[in-house]
Amino acid sequence: MTPSRTSRTLGALLALHAGDALGAPLEFKPHTVIRGLHPGRNANAEFPRTLTGGGSHSWAPGAATDDTDLTRAVLLAYRDAICNGDDVVNKAAEHFLAWYRGDHWPSRRQGSKPRDIGRTTRKALSSLASSRHPSSTGAGEGSAGNGSLMRCIPTGLFQNDPELLIKESQSISAITHNDTRCTIACAAYNAIVSALVVRGLSVEDAVSAGERVAISLESGRTDGPVYGAMKIGRTTSLVELADKGPRKLGFPGMCGGFVLNSLTLAVAAVLDERRLDQVLVDVVRVGMDTDTNAAIAGGLLGARDGEEAVLDEWKDLLQFGPEFRRLVDQILTAQGVIPEEGQSDEVGLFSGNHGLNVSI
Repeated sequence: MTPSRTSRTLGALLALHAGDALGAPLEFKPHTVIRGLHPGRNANAEFPRTLTGGGSHSWAPGAATDDTDLTRAVLLAYRDAICNGDDVVNKAAEHFLAWYRGDHWPSRRQGSKPRDIGRTTRKALSSLASSRHPSSTGAGEGSAGNGSLMRCIPTGLFQNDPELLIKESQSISAITHNDTRCTIACAAYNAIVSALVVRGLSVEDAVSAGERVAISLESGRTDGPVYGAMKIGRTTSLVELADKGPRKLGFPGMCGGFVLNSLTLAVAAVLDERRLDQVLVDVVRVGMDTDTNAAIAGGLLGARDGEEAVLDEWKDLLQFGPEFRRLVDQILTAQGVIPEEGQSDEVGLFSGNHGLNVSI
C-alpha cells in the first residue's frame, strides 16, 4: 500500500533519527576501517543493524547527535509557526541557541554545551548569541559543510507553499551555512521531500523536481554545483560505493562532511530500490561522516517509504521518537491534514497550494 502523508512525514523524521543513531558509533572512520570490521562477502547483510551506541562520544543506543537535535529545533520552529503564528526563521534561530546553550534541552543536563557540534555551526551560533540577527550570522562563502542540510527536512514536510518552501529552506540554512551550495542544496532537498510527502509523486518525479529547483536557483545553469551533485547521485551505485569505497570508484570526495557529497549520497539512496534499512547500512559503510550522511539519506528514504519501513527495533530506541510522533500529529492536525473528529479524511489534505511547482 502507498504510505499516507502522515506515515511519510513521521517516517522521514524517524528514519533521519535512525540513520543518525546507526552511523554515530562509526563517525569519521574511513571506508577501509569499516570494511575491515565487516569484511564478509555480503557485508551489507552481515553489518549489525542494532543501534548499539558508542563511538567517540559514547552515545547511548538510539541517542540523538547534533543531526537530530537540530532537526528537532527546526521541527519545533514549524510547530511554533503553524500553531502559534510565529516567524519560523526567528524561531529556528531561538531553538538553535537553546540547543547551543543547553537551555531546557531534554537530551542533556541543562546548561551543558553540545558534545558534538560542527565548526561552522559553532561559529555562527556564537555570533548569533551576540547579535540576535539570524540573517547576518552565517559563516560565509567557503564554509560548505552539511550542517544545514542535515536539519532542513521539516521545511519540506510542513511548508506547503512552493515559493515559501524555497525561501525558508534557504533562510534557515543561512543562519549558520549561507554558502550558496548549502542554501540551494537545502531547497533542492526539500523540493524532493515535498514532492514525495505532500504530492505523493514517484521517486523519479520527486528527484526531477529537486533538480529543477537547483537549476532555477543556479541561474538556469545545468553545470551548477548543486545540480551537478544531484546528477552524480543518479548514476552512483551505493552497493558498489559501500563495497569498494569512494577512492576506488573515483567518487568526487571522501564523504567527510562536504554538503555536495552528502546530497549526492542522499539522491543515490532514494533512487535505490532496496529496503530502507539495507540502503542506510550502505550509506554508513561508505564511511567518514557516517551519522550525518545517513541522517540526510534517511530523511529521503523515510519520506519515500513511510514509518512502516523503519525497523521496529530502531523505533523502540529512538530518543525523540515519541516526541516526533506527538509533534507530527499536532502540526498536521493544525494544518487540517489529520482531520478533527467528525471530519472527512480528505479534509485539508490537498486543499490550498500544497504542491511544489515542478515547472520551477
